[in-house]
Amino acid sequence: MKVTFIKSTGERVEAEAQSGDVLLRVGQAAGMPLEGTCEGQMACSTCHVLVAKDWFAQLPEASEDEEDMLDLAYGVRPTSRLSCQIVLTDALDGLEVTIPADAHDMSRG
Repeated sequence: MKVTFIKSTGERVEAEAQSGDVLLRVGQAAGMPLEGTCEGQMACSTCHVLVAKDWFAQLPEASEDEEDMLDLAYGVRPTSRLSCQIVLTDALDGLEVTIPADAHDMSRG
């Protein structure tokens, strides 16, 4: 399956993924600035992405804990999600997400 990440510059980066992969890990493997400081434990918002409107409705609803973490993210929009909480399925083949302009992975310098 394919996932497209759109950088704040508009550059599109296509990544390969498998059903069951977590979007955060796919993005990190593709070189996206998704820090994921808490390693997917939903204790930070450093993996915030903006899901394309056409895809947002196809995702399971965000949990209350995820919504609380999104309150701490910069530049939250109606289609904001934490990439650590998006488990890819075959139905999400072609998913498009935008990396917010303020995203920076401190572990990559």
